[in-house]
Amino acid sequence: MDMHEAKRVEIIIEKIMVNRLTDLLIQAGVKGFSVLPVSGGSGSSGHWSRAGQISRAQGMSAVVCLINPERLEKTLDSIFPLLDRHIGVVSVTDTKVMRAELF
Repeated sequence: MDMHEAKRVEIIIEKIMVNRLTDLLIQAGVKGFSVLPVSGGSGSSGHWSRAGQISRAQGMSAVVCLINPERLEKTLDSIFPLLDRHIGVVSVTDTKVMRAELF
C-alpha cells in the first residue's frame, strides 16, 4: 500500500469564527476539512467548559485538515490574519495519507 506525506493542520478557534476560517481555507486551496466541537479545556485564561453557555456562538471548535506539504505555508499565511486577532491555537504535524490526490 502506497502512503504519501501530508500535513495535518489542527486549529482550535472560537466557534463564532469557524465560517470565516473555513472560507479562508477554501480560498487557500484546502480541499476538505472537519469541524469538531470542543467541550472544554484549559489555556492561558485557565479552565473553561461549554457547560452553562446559552448562546450557540460561545465556545470553541476544532478545524482539522490534511494538506499537501507544498501548500502548508500558503495555507498558514492565509489564516494568520484571522488568528492574529482572535483566540486560536494552530498545530501542524506530519502524517501520511493513502490517496494523495484528495489533499
